[in-house]
Amino acid sequence: MGSTSETGHAKNVANFEQLTLSCTSFGAAYNPVNRALSVGSITAASQEAAQVMASVLSARAVLKGAVTERNVVFEPLSGLATRIGNAVKSSGCAQQTIEQVVSIIRKIQGRRATPRVSEEEQQAAVTEGTEIVTRSSSQMSFTSRIENFDALIRLLETISEYTPNETDLTLVSLQALHLDLKTKNIAVLNAEIALDNLRSQRDDLLYSKTTGIVDKAVAIKAYIKSVFGATSTQYKQVSSLRFTRPQTKP
Repeated sequence: MGSTSETGHAKNVANFEQLTLSCTSFGAAYNPVNRALSVGSITAASQEAAQVMASVLSARAVLKGAVTERNVVFEPLSGLATRIGNAVKSSGCAQQTIEQVVSIIRKIQGRRATPRVSEEEQQAAVTEGTEIVTRSSSQMSFTSRIENFDALIRLLETISEYTPNETDLTLVSLQALHLDLKTKNIAVLNAEIALDNLRSQRDDLLYSKTTGIVDKAVAIKAYIKSVFGATSTQYKQVSSLRFTRPQTKP
């Protein structure tokens, strides 16, 4: 939410917990008409906010682990694709088939079939009144690489000459790898969704108008100031507790 760091959220929750403890220590003198500001209510809010913060941290750890596992399984993919291409080239299959395999391998590796047009070449074309149409060659998203790897396997299945002796190049091994790539990528996507949902829940608890702990903190401090006075020990105890809202992008 906005550009507020996780530290900012944590500081709000910690300060609200301290504010709650101060209110509790005031005893019967702390008796707001607004029951949402009662000791029982703000204690529950403080505990709920602390719990969701802990859940966010756990979800972040799960996501980090899932991303690491995905990176590990994807890292050798480009090199493996090169080996597959060389295995096909040496298999004795038709040249047209080799070209089809190489085309898919380029997509897996994010390489271009033709060199990128330089700025000088583009400018020369403009001067001559022609246009060079360039298209992005990057298909390096995890989903795209999975799809292209699947396409490569399906093509290999049609090549009768593709019968490598190397275990990791066999169709069975490649199919197992494809499933692993999908599984690891889905794990990351699910972890991202879980984290996003928890962050949304956290933001509701902290920043919802009136019901969020930040707005409650402002109201609580105003009540303490009205009851005990601006120069009182009680108000001085809580006046320095700062609560901030996320900065929203323009």
